[in-house]
Amino acid sequence: MLRIGLCLLIIPGLVLLFIFFRELMWVDDCLASGGSWNYVKAVCDSSQQHPFVPLMTRKPLLVNGGMLLSCLGLLITIAGLYRRRS
Repeated sequence: MLRIGLCLLIIPGLVLLFIFFRELMWVDDCLASGGSWNYVKAVCDSSQQHPFVPLMTRKPLLVNGGMLLSCLGLLITIAGLYRRRS
């Protein structure tokens, strides 16, 4: 139970970090080449300036689901630690 809780606590955060930094690399490459990053379509173009759209707005199920899984993992980890001690 403790191992499952720790996995649920750590893995969703790592997945969100991976997705965020992967997209950040794409945006940085796009801006370095003189383009403008379209956050909604996830493409680089040079036709116009695009507004910033946060990851939470574009993929709310991914962000909220990851955070809920992390909270569930925390609760399972606490329960696993409590059961081992008694």
